[in-house]
Amino acid sequence: MTPTAAKRPLQLNEQGQLCHFLTLDGLSRELLTELLDTADSFLEVGARAVKKVPLLRGKTVCNVFFENSTRTRTTFELAAQRLSADVITLNVSTSSTSKGETLFDTLRNLEAMAADMFVVRHADSGAAHFIAEHVCPNVAIINGGDGRHAHPTQGMLDMLTIRRHKGGFENLSVAIVGDILHSRVARSNMLALKTLGCPDIRVVAPKTLLPIGIEQYGVRVFTDLAEGLKDVDVVIMLRLQRERMQGGLLPSEGEFYKLFGLTEQRLQLAKPDALVMHPGPINRGVEIESAVADGPQSVILNQVTYGIAVRMAVLSMAMSGQTAQRQLNQDSEEQN
Repeated sequence: MTPTAAKRPLQLNEQGQLCHFLTLDGLSRELLTELLDTADSFLEVGARAVKKVPLLRGKTVCNVFFENSTRTRTTFELAAQRLSADVITLNVSTSSTSKGETLFDTLRNLEAMAADMFVVRHADSGAAHFIAEHVCPNVAIINGGDGRHAHPTQGMLDMLTIRRHKGGFENLSVAIVGDILHSRVARSNMLALKTLGCPDIRVVAPKTLLPIGIEQYGVRVFTDLAEGLKDVDVVIMLRLQRERMQGGLLPSEGEFYKLFGLTEQRLQLAKPDALVMHPGPINRGVEIESAVADGPQSVILNQVTYGIAVRMAVLSMAMSGQTAQRQLNQDSEEQN
């Protein structure tokens, strides 16, 4: 596992603005900070009586989910609606692709709908990049999770959660615990934390759930939970990706919980004010004890709230970048 090549030309327009959102790899600290600042400003919208702003009025956002995900799909729908966009959601996993339609065929059909933006979730790593490379101009592509590769909006909502509760990243120790091997969330979080200046990023997992070459992300690797949790400020627990596992990577879920499950007793190894996070859905009694998931240090429900604001920020910034590029292209054509 090595960080992918920077995707700057694909994700950014000529002015360096976001026009697709595919991965956090290659994005600058300034851009990630702008995204967090924009999301912060949108949190206030959720507290209003009328939870809408007109930024995407007249635009159509199409959620194209080749993989099921209630939480991600719902928060993207809410984000687009709060920006006043028209929203279409296609659960493609139960429709055309099961009849043998290729990703390219699906893409052409989606283009015919004349949507301005597609939020794509797919089981294959690189699917969102493929669509962004082949989609017609002026359509923004947002990666809602692709295979084991990336889940950039989850990464950024986790960063917003940490920033709002800890103020910044420069002095933090963050432990990412669990199924690192199959987790696109872990990859996005490692990239975001590194870019935002976190000095101590730890990954904690059994050897069978650690990818080869993970040290290239600038993380410290632990196979003992007690050592990995010692004096950390943030604990990000990961879901066991049972649907992606092949072979005997784990002896049993009970064995995993015994060695790597986050209990109240183990949480005491972290700092007293350490945050507990989880991308959801939680497997209680497998990754985390209910008393911890529902306890005073848990910010798991806050993550969901912040997720809507982050996705609003991503949608609005990508659409703004597309609009700016279209204007540049028009100006260039007129000059020629």
